[in-house]
Amino acid sequence: MYSEAESSLIALCLKGDRQAQYTLYKRYSDAMFNVCHRMLGNEAEAEDVLQESFIDVFRRLDSFRAESSLGAWIKRIVINHCLNVFKKRRIKFEEISERASNIPAEENEDHEEVVYEVRKVKEGIMKLPDGYRQVLTLYLIEGYDHAEIAAILGIQETGSKSQFSRAKAKLRDILKA
Repeated sequence: MYSEAESSLIALCLKGDRQAQYTLYKRYSDAMFNVCHRMLGNEAEAEDVLQESFIDVFRRLDSFRAESSLGAWIKRIVINHCLNVFKKRRIKFEEISERASNIPAEENEDHEEVVYEVRKVKEGIMKLPDGYRQVLTLYLIEGYDHAEIAAILGIQETGSKSQFSRAKAKLRDILKA
């Protein structure tokens, strides 16, 4: 799943080659910072989590088995570090009743076509409560499905779906204001 050049870079990193470690960091740090910032909503906190994540990456690089791309492996470590920050904050996810979870989301949504500026949407996402922002980011931006999000966050799949639905509604309200 990864190139010969990437394999060589990993081998050099495992030998403690500082230049190789810097190269690996530079290759992935911008994208991983964006993941941190989208999830945490705070630049300084995102920088801290990014640094902690890469320390963990270099510590655990010998456990990389190439079952996925190196970038996906690093991203998973970064997301786990972000989740640890949320656990420290003790985010409470709202659960909905089984009856309410059987209502298709489309029935509750306006199908009004609205065009938003990307900058305003990003700002709106940052204004969401942590739990909403976390699920919305994992689903829309990071591409996880609700079953994966539920497993990552330790919640029910219906909880992920309800958080996502509420996050979208809250984001619409923020953008209308």
